[in-house]
Amino acid sequence: MTAGRVPDMKRILVAEDRAAGREWARAVLSHSGYEVILASDGLEAVAKARTESPDLVILDLRMPGLDGFETLRTLRADERFASTPFLAFTANAMQGDRERAMAEGFDGYVSKPVSIAGLRAEVERLLTLRT
Repeated sequence: MTAGRVPDMKRILVAEDRAAGREWARAVLSHSGYEVILASDGLEAVAKARTESPDLVILDLRMPGLDGFETLRTLRADERFASTPFLAFTANAMQGDRERAMAEGFDGYVSKPVSIAGLRAEVERLLTLRT
């Protein structure tokens, strides 16, 4: 167990290249009782996932460096993340994005702007997949 970690508190990794988006997700999720780990791009998300062992990973699909799809493929190749749910979280959603995300292996998809209640509900649904 990591020093300072609250037992049984679910950990969520959020990878989002926009600072405002990261802060919004952090505020919503931490106020919902989750420990939130932030990453500003896909490379940082991969590194933090490997060291922090999140219960759920939320990935922006369009990030510089490794995008959300490449980040998902990289982490899914690691057996430690075989049962970890992944949520695609994106702005500028285009037709077919949801279908592509689900076909690529995401467990859920939300497009921005998403309501606080909508994000909370999807996070709760996905966390039940891991238990």
